[in-house]
Formats: sequence, structure tokens, C-alpha cells
Amino acid sequence: MTETEFINIQLEALNKSKFRSGFKLKEKEKEYIKQKGLEKIEEHAYDFITKRLAPKYIKNDGKQTPMKGHPVFIAQHATACCCRGCLFKWHKIRENKDLNQKEIKYIVDLIMEWIKRQMKEE
Repeated sequence: MTETEFINIQLEALNKSKFRSGFKLKEKEKEYIKQKGLEKIEEHAYDFITKRLAPKYIKNDGKQTPMKGHPVFIAQHATACCCRGCLFKWHKIRENKDLNQKEIKYIVDLIMEWIKRQMKEE
């Protein structure tokens, strides 16, 4: 199975969750993405994931991802990539370990695919 196929399966499963499917990009976030471009948004995603989710121990785990303020934050909640507990529950990525580059790339790819799909819903 390719990563793209796996991401599609994960997004379908997440979309069946009432909580996860409730997250949507508003016009303000969509305009921000159009202004910055997807490449810059992906840079932001890598930065946020590397600093806020990748470390082995996160002081405020479960509360480190705001519910608003940036499209990536909204996408993190929609894709269950907001904290280490959700990462384990939905994606089986173990807690209490540093995320490796493959795991970080998977999370960013998942977030970016969710954002791209949201941008198509106009």
C-alpha cells in the first residue's frame, strides 16, 4: 500500500468521527492559504510538528495545539495529529519517543492532504 492510499484510508476513517469531521477551514483560513501558498503552509506544518509534536516529552501534551489561529492547527485536530495521545489512538504512533523523519513526513502529508481537500470545498 502506498502512503497516498494509506492517507486516503485514514482521512476516510477520520471523516466518520463526528468530532474530527466537525473541523473545517473557514474563509479566513482559506484566504490565508491562498495568500501564503501551499508550499509556505507546508513549511509551517513541518515547523509546528517538529517543535510541538515530535519531542519525546511534551510539557503540555494534550493542550499544545490551539483550536484556531492557523490552518495547520485546525488540520491537526481534524486529522488527530494534535497531541501524542491522539497520534497513538488514530495512527498507532507510540508515545514517549521522539518522532522520526518518516513519521513527521507522514503527519505533514496527512495534514496537507486534508488542507488541499478543504481548499477544494468552496
